[in-house]
Amino acid sequence: MKKRKITVSPSKWASVLTFLAAGAANSAGEIPITSFEKTDAGLDPKAENATIKLVSGKGVSDGKKALQVDFEVDTDFAGFEITPAQPWDTTSLGDFHLRYDAYNPSDRSVFLAITVTNAEGHNIRRAVGIPARSSGSYYFELKSEHLGEDYGLRDDPDPFALDATRMIVRGHKYAVDFSKVKSLKIGTQSIIHDKSVVIDNLRFVSSPKTDPDFLVDIVDEFGQNAKRDIKYNVTNEGHLKELADAEMRALAVSKPMQDRSSWGGWKDGPKFEATGHFRTHKYKGQWALIDPDGYIFFSSGIANIRMANTSTFTGVDFRDDSVRYRDPEDVTPEDSVGIVSVSDKVRQTRYIIDKTRHKMFVELPEYDSELANHYSYRRSTHKGPVPHGETFSFYQANLERRYGETFPGSYLQKWRDITLDRMIDWGFTSFGNWVAPEFYHAKRFPYFANGWIIGDFKRLYSGADYWGPIPDPYDPEFERRAKYTTMVIADEVLNSPWCIGVFVDNEMSWGLEDTYGIVLDALRQPLADSPAKQAFVKILKKKYPQIGALNQMWATDFASWKAFEQNADLRDTEHSEEMIADFSILKEDLASTYFRIVHDALEDVLPNHLYMGARFASWGMSKEVRAGAKKYVDVMSFNHYREGLGKKKWEHLKDMDLPCIIGEYHFGARDSGVFDSGIIEAADQKDRAEMYTEYMESVLENPYFVGAHWFQYIDSPLTGRAHDGENYNVGFVTIADVPYPEMVDAAKKLNRNLYQNKYGD
Repeated sequence: MKKRKITVSPSKWASVLTFLAAGAANSAGEIPITSFEKTDAGLDPKAENATIKLVSGKGVSDGKKALQVDFEVDTDFAGFEITPAQPWDTTSLGDFHLRYDAYNPSDRSVFLAITVTNAEGHNIRRAVGIPARSSGSYYFELKSEHLGEDYGLRDDPDPFALDATRMIVRGHKYAVDFSKVKSLKIGTQSIIHDKSVVIDNLRFVSSPKTDPDFLVDIVDEFGQNAKRDIKYNVTNEGHLKELADAEMRALAVSKPMQDRSSWGGWKDGPKFEATGHFRTHKYKGQWALIDPDGYIFFSSGIANIRMANTSTFTGVDFRDDSVRYRDPEDVTPEDSVGIVSVSDKVRQTRYIIDKTRHKMFVELPEYDSELANHYSYRRSTHKGPVPHGETFSFYQANLERRYGETFPGSYLQKWRDITLDRMIDWGFTSFGNWVAPEFYHAKRFPYFANGWIIGDFKRLYSGADYWGPIPDPYDPEFERRAKYTTMVIADEVLNSPWCIGVFVDNEMSWGLEDTYGIVLDALRQPLADSPAKQAFVKILKKKYPQIGALNQMWATDFASWKAFEQNADLRDTEHSEEMIADFSILKEDLASTYFRIVHDALEDVLPNHLYMGARFASWGMSKEVRAGAKKYVDVMSFNHYREGLGKKKWEHLKDMDLPCIIGEYHFGARDSGVFDSGIIEAADQKDRAEMYTEYMESVLENPYFVGAHWFQYIDSPLTGRAHDGENYNVGFVTIADVPYPEMVDAAKKLNRNLYQNKYGD
């Protein structure tokens, strides 16, 4: 769909926009960009899916004018871009940051992002949640000694003190050369309500010196922020137990919401055939799940309730390689492995692998202490400075402190019981993906099983490979591993009617819309090395028996099919429409093959359970992949990190006409003490709860969605989860297992009217 561009012509700005592109720093160590007073030739501010106007009064911080931006809803990007005639030269500033003032006149927070691009076209992106009806200053570094350094945290503590709010990392940390700055792009993404912001006094500013101890002693003994006074923190073990006792007393007298069936379905709604397992059904034009007793069911839940992602690297490793052994038949990826013990023999080979990380902790338990059983080991990581090493779970240690230990591991059993009580008390109807198998047979709460197909099979690169390349589904080893994985899942589920369905794999890197990297990656390989290429050649030969016919349509000059089979590297070739049409056929066949193999493997061992797909990410999905999935999944799953479900982005659901589910979404805020709030930032916990409500309301309004799962139950470790450094405030509970009251209240309110709002008259 074409984006609507609204551009204010330069002539209209002639008397109202200040622009200094010379790059000379003033006495305050600043290079002004614009205060929106008047313009010089060469500056042409461009608005995209937004309306721009000059305002006076509220929001003006320098001069007499400021820029108000009214953002258009339901667009991939809404905002404006400033590009000078010549790049800004910042070499005179030394270490410096971008700074600006902003006023939010909206009655909701604005999640504002800024992309800064240098003269070579490289960029970084930062974002911030600006509170409703507020004014403030915001900044982020563009040059510093630590910028781009990976300390194992997705984002770091503030490196120096400023009277301004630091914008958080979006994407990755990069050290980009910003001695010449080509452009600034400022705006929002996929908002679902009308919002505005007033911006003034954009400038580049020399930075103070970095605090040499900004990464030292940042975490206290409970895993909390040790350098800030946070109201959600526990102060000591007595406080932790006091909070636990009060919550357990309240949960002991709590009852399920009155309109719920024994499975969490809508007891007060229509009743359909009871099959003894969950299934899908279309009711009055809306897709729904049906519980085992025949009642309408909507899956409102929380994902990732397990110990696997609660550990963080301590900066210690062991020279004894036995701790890194991996069974080649293992079906559990490293980030899904829970807490594992390390022997005293291995610990005798201990050494410090990362001094910076090791100094982050005020206190870690001695190996002979009562809390030493919460140490673990991570054999590999997705990203970060520590390739493998010792980890510690503050969350699990806090459970032992919180609930005590009457027999070995009793605090974990208590945690499982309390978690189930919470889910029912908070009005949720099921767990989301990645719930610990220990919950599978509690017979109190519906859940989704999950598995990964990992193994030594061929892989393909799409070019959008954040989580790595995808499996080559034509490889016989992939099919063998799919069968083995689903057998393990079936052994865990045991045909339980409490299991709604099964998610297999997650956020696979299929490539963006209208991109064909996985096809090109297969074609470039010799035929004998790529099962995918073998399948593709078979399809192409059927359509083009003679290589000349393919050459004519593709505008290529392969001497023979044998030459094509040996090397058909078309990555740097201009792709004709006919070539792209064939790429599309091949990509859909590859996706169809993947989903067919997984479907058939599940059907053999779990015929009574729904196949939930692989939870598409926005950066890893295209029409061909959706078409391939449609043939085999029972419910189409998406992870959608935005402020809500707009209408334009989901128009393709009409053609699919399948039940769909949101597998992940979240909002976070820095008043919890974390250094990175999450993928979408709220202003504070109250705002986070309001954004949760609005997101869920947008899901309930969409007739194709049968559920949505918040990610995740527990805040990430403050120093980053071991897998990839995520250190987000995205939990319903803190690292000390204390619920956020704002989130709990919002969930109860929304879930209380869940069914009436979704399926009622």
